[in-house]
Amino acid sequence: MAGCSPTTPTKSNIDIDKPKGVWQTYFVVPLMKALEATGKALNSYGLAILVVTVGIRLLLLPLTLKQMKSSKAMQAIQPEMTKLREKYKNNQQKMQEETMKLFQKHNVNPLAGCLPLIVQMPILIAFYQAIINDKALNQADFLWLQLGVHDPLYILPVLAAVTTYLQSVMMGMGDNPQARAFLYIMPIMIFVLAFNFPAALALYWVYGNLFQMVQYYFIGDKFKAKREGAAG
Repeated sequence: MAGCSPTTPTKSNIDIDKPKGVWQTYFVVPLMKALEATGKALNSYGLAILVVTVGIRLLLLPLTLKQMKSSKAMQAIQPEMTKLREKYKNNQQKMQEETMKLFQKHNVNPLAGCLPLIVQMPILIAFYQAIINDKALNQADFLWLQLGVHDPLYILPVLAAVTTYLQSVMMGMGDNPQARAFLYIMPIMIFVLAFNFPAALALYWVYGNLFQMVQYYFIGDKFKAKREGAAG
């Protein structure tokens, strides 16, 4: 972790003590303060991003649990959905109507699985603004990276896209026809963002994906054990 220490802080474009508007007050400035305090404590802004990422993911845990519940529900009704697709393969409108009735019958929201990914978009924007306005983080080095500029080796953009795809597959998004497009659209979007924006932003996304996959592995395993126990 040599060369990971933050640089000397300089004046930010955002007044941390007097933020303007709801966006700065409740999103950007809290992120800046958390990153700055953690970066000084750990003497590494790269590790500070990890700590803050874990904190954000824990705050989003209720949405993650909702996403998992939705994925399990979608998997449970897949046999019925397959029958509908076969029965109404020549009548798309009727198939859609019957599919919606099936969702209502089982109280399934087909888009609930996409909610955590959608919520990540404003967080990404807030993180980006925190990065460009925190000069210390902007100029800090971590591993082969300068956190304020894009990865010159393009390793992080690839990792961000791949982990986004793997996370989506792991959480069953590919089993949901209504959300399947996100399985491919999101990795492409994230690759483009990580390719063009500061490495700190891509690092946040990779950390978050890895944490959520580990989290899903353990929580999903418990849900599976409970379901098998109930079935037994």
